[in-house]
Amino acid sequence: MHPATQLLHGRPHLLYGMMAKTKVECGERRALRISSLAAALVVACVTAGSAGPPDQSPGTPPAQAPAQQPQAAPPAPSGQQPRTLHLRVDQVLVPVLVRNASGDPVFDLGKKDFRIFDEDLEQEVEYFANDPFPLSVVFLVDDDLPQRSAEMVNRSLSAVLGGMAEADEMAVVKFAEYPRIVADFGSNLDKLHDVLKRTDLEKHYPGSASSTMTLPPNPNTNSQEIGVPVWGQVTGAESKDLDDAVLFAAEMLRPRPRERRKLVLIVSDGRNSHNNTATFQQVARTLLSSDISVYGIGVSQAVLDRKRAAIARYVDVTGGDIFYAASQHGLEEDYARILEELRNRYTLAYTPKGTDRNKEYHQIEVRVKRPHLKVTARDGYYVLVAKK
Repeated sequence: MHPATQLLHGRPHLLYGMMAKTKVECGERRALRISSLAAALVVACVTAGSAGPPDQSPGTPPAQAPAQQPQAAPPAPSGQQPRTLHLRVDQVLVPVLVRNASGDPVFDLGKKDFRIFDEDLEQEVEYFANDPFPLSVVFLVDDDLPQRSAEMVNRSLSAVLGGMAEADEMAVVKFAEYPRIVADFGSNLDKLHDVLKRTDLEKHYPGSASSTMTLPPNPNTNSQEIGVPVWGQVTGAESKDLDDAVLFAAEMLRPRPRERRKLVLIVSDGRNSHNNTATFQQVARTLLSSDISVYGIGVSQAVLDRKRAAIARYVDVTGGDIFYAASQHGLEEDYARILEELRNRYTLAYTPKGTDRNKEYHQIEVRVKRPHLKVTARDGYYVLVAKK
């Protein structure tokens, strides 16, 4: 794994703050000063001029803006329009998260601070942005948890909406052997809240077997069908197909526009059966070709056994992150942290040059010039190769 994809599993992360707070404060002081100068006498102008401009030298930080810890970014203001990306179809889009040695996000970098490599060939960063993007989220919830964990997740579900901004949208999907849509994409928080409050996860009790399907998918179901079955009757022995569920979520996100950050947010105990229709490689291809990130929150057994690779493999390949929650409070904090972290990533784009375009998968690496920083980005991307 490249250093660019090394994750701080289980570490708490502070959220992104307001990136331009000091700049705005200086701008406000400058505007006020100009207004005062227009109405002042010549002597006052000379006195004001001798005080120096509001921008201080790099070695002399302004007394009014002491160093602060990063703060949570607020929701997008009411009426704010989603950002529009003007990218060509041949440009590769790479969301990037940068943290310091303490795990805190770093948000004062510029375009010149980044270097990006495609198959070890350095590329020109043609597009750079460091402001928030609206999210498209598939909230993928494990529907086969032990009783206590299922009850904890049930109580926490509506709290995920606390991290939603006005321009975001979310769909809710439960999965065990088959995924099932609980709510299709929507941005009406009241409606989503009602759906999540009515959602009741299946649970099994200590010593009993987990759930599995014994009937084929019902063709008359109202749930949307995307590539894999989505309904069945639950009884019997253990089975949980995480790979198929992630593919289902990825296919839901695939048609969402590129100016939205696409996220599969998984809450699960990490178990995965050997009966999946889709392979990991097939699912990873769909995720990477659609610019989708995967974040996970491990509950139940995953908290005790963090070596469970079922979720972590998708997290690693897409440049996401994984957290572990042993309590409802921890779970709710992770919801907000994940949504804000993804929304406030740096956005880089480049047009690959000098690489073999007949090669289907391309490995990428993102670096920063400033020392002692950790970079999180996806492993690579897929290109459509014409078949001969």
